[in-house]
Amino acid sequence: MITRREMITKTAISALAASGLNSTALAEISDFPTPLPRIARFERMGMGLFMHFGLYSQLEAGEWAENNQGIPRDKYLELMKTFTAKDFHGRNFARLAKRAGAKYITLTSRHHEGFSLYDTRGLSTLDVMHTPCGRDLIKDFADGCRAEGIMPVFYHTTLDWNDARFNSDFPAYLQYLRDSVEILCTHYGKIGGLWFDGNWSKPNADWQEDKLYGVIRKHQPEALIINNTGIGAGGKLGNPEIDVVTFERGRPIALDRRGHPKYVVGEMCHTLNFHWGTAAKDFNYLSPAHVIEELCYARRAGANLLMNFGPTATGGIPEYEGAALHKVGDWIRLTGGDAGPIYQGRPTSIVGEGDDFALELNGDLYLFIFQLTAVSDTRAVTASRGAGKRIFKGVDQKYGSAIWLDNGQQLSSEYDNSSAQLTLDTTGYPYGTNTVVRIAKMRRG
Repeated sequence: MITRREMITKTAISALAASGLNSTALAEISDFPTPLPRIARFERMGMGLFMHFGLYSQLEAGEWAENNQGIPRDKYLELMKTFTAKDFHGRNFARLAKRAGAKYITLTSRHHEGFSLYDTRGLSTLDVMHTPCGRDLIKDFADGCRAEGIMPVFYHTTLDWNDARFNSDFPAYLQYLRDSVEILCTHYGKIGGLWFDGNWSKPNADWQEDKLYGVIRKHQPEALIINNTGIGAGGKLGNPEIDVVTFERGRPIALDRRGHPKYVVGEMCHTLNFHWGTAAKDFNYLSPAHVIEELCYARRAGANLLMNFGPTATGGIPEYEGAALHKVGDWIRLTGGDAGPIYQGRPTSIVGEGDDFALELNGDLYLFIFQLTAVSDTRAVTASRGAGKRIFKGVDQKYGSAIWLDNGQQLSSEYDNSSAQLTLDTTGYPYGTNTVVRIAKMRRG
């Protein structure tokens, strides 16, 4: 007979600390760290919005426009003269997040161009207070988030294209970086976290991370610390103070946390088109269906999805991105909302066919079923798996009734105890319905 210990795989162990087992039970299974409260809360947020906004937004050619187009520094910084951000309102972004089902927003307080959306209080002239906008957008953002119950997170670059010290006097530049972060930690109330990006630009440099993170722990001890490892380095662990590991535009994998001194969680950042800042000539947008699938893939591994869009040149919510995110929120509500498996479900060791997978919540099993439509995309040219029997292996108990979450329809299932295999007999969508990923709930037997 297969023992309980033998049934627990790396995938399952990576999620057990948040699945209901207490620390004593975990200790019996493996050398497994207990998540800190701030990390446990973040893991259940499920989805956040990412926003890239800066001087580059006026060029509508993506956030790397200065670098990619080789624009001279003096010419590029002339964009400060026309930066009004007249349509930037933090509360509007927070309302969009709520409508989309996102629990937090990460905003670029300063991107690689070196321009700050906050009042640097004399550290630099390259900030929003030296533009026609004349108001602290980070304060507006943080206040707006709190008014709507959304957690504000500040993205902050660690590299700088327009500060000579970055190349000529790196220690002095790092002190400037720490002083900048201290402003963010001391003038905007309680913040959810700091999201750093840029250490990959100097992979062999001493970034003095202990000093930087020490500033955060001194002033914002409960803030999450995230430092993006970049494309191709998804899930890489770094400094011990890091709370979240990143999977930039790469589907997360379950983290094997056994033997680690600290429980960390994953986050995958993705963007709605092929740029992070607004881009007028980029028509290759993700569909709501694509975002829904990426959200499911992230939650399969216990990670959050951080979905990006670039506000307009004047700081408004772009029409398509706003509408697409509304549809994602509609889907989340249809599948149970705040109490449902997207936020509260925990990864399991159960293995489905293809992309199908299972999450566990309060002893019930939620089966995520992909490619249920007659065709797999709207062009009607690619065959899909369709309705019928779906097999899940590694199921260690028999479950009771099965229903579709979207309409409550009863489903039949079979369970083979000897092979620990569950077979769910899925039905197709009613005409006029397509939830992209359909979820069946199986009650504990």
